[in-house]
Amino acid sequence: MSAQNYRLAGPASIEINEVAPRDGLQIEAHVVPTEGKVAFVNALAHCGFARIEATSFTSARAIPALADAEAVMHQVERVPGVRYTVLVPNLRGLERALSCHPDEVNLVMSSSETHNRANLRMTRDQSKAQLLAMIAEAGKAGVPVNISLSTVFGCPFEGEVSEADVMALARTFADAGAAGITLCDTTGMAYPNQVAALCETFQRALPDTGLTIHLHNTRGMGLANAIAAWQTGVTRFDAAAGGLGGCPYAPGASGNVSTEELVHMFAAMGVDTGVDLDALLNVVGGVAELVQRDVPSQLLRAGPRLRTHQPPAWMAEFFAAA
Repeated sequence: MSAQNYRLAGPASIEINEVAPRDGLQIEAHVVPTEGKVAFVNALAHCGFARIEATSFTSARAIPALADAEAVMHQVERVPGVRYTVLVPNLRGLERALSCHPDEVNLVMSSSETHNRANLRMTRDQSKAQLLAMIAEAGKAGVPVNISLSTVFGCPFEGEVSEADVMALARTFADAGAAGITLCDTTGMAYPNQVAALCETFQRALPDTGLTIHLHNTRGMGLANAIAAWQTGVTRFDAAAGGLGGCPYAPGASGNVSTEELVHMFAAMGVDTGVDLDALLNVVGGVAELVQRDVPSQLLRAGPRLRTHQPPAWMAEFFAAA
């Protein structure tokens, strides 16, 4: 059977949430100026993404790289069909975010106790109470809420994380009105059959709650884990242009799964992502200048698999003589 006629079992189309403007730029040593962030978001918006996580309404002291969140949200072009989401850490951040009219707010806590304390300086119970209050406030404003659960596939401090703990948190937030849940491989500890098992459990338990998978490529398994999730029926994936991002609590960690490589893989398999790969590669080509460092995009260096090249010049004369 030819590759064109062979189909793995999975959805015919998926949605990609581009997170580089937030998850990527927040940890870069070079602080990208506001106009650079706005141009980055605008360029990405014309590539066909379902969602773009544009910024984070954290305190300037905590994440100085994103201190201009209001300015970015007020200046970006709102391209029809693209949902502009923002990360919000607390009620004060939610108030700031709602003044900028995002299409969705993304709230976050960790599934493991130690990572939650290290990352958010709160216990899980404190984070859960805060997020429930934020879901209620966002609901009053008519803005949908997504909850990102970090470290669901493993914690760098505790090791394995209980599936029961993950699902208890997911049910709590779904019952409170969260429109979606993101299962995050925060430090790149996931492996394919683990990802598939948790995705299947989630979809059986919460079939009416939107499920997004957030993968990192820390140990080189990002794309394999994406395939595993897709084969269970997952249709929503986070990814970062140029593979930007990472976690400060994962020593040696690389960034998020690369958007261009995720799009290229699914496109080669005949799965519709809605993203224009050529347009995206043009954007990724400018990321190194944006962040003032090299970016580890293998696809940017090699090009799509069917990009052809001229054969060596010597061949024509060599074979003519033969």
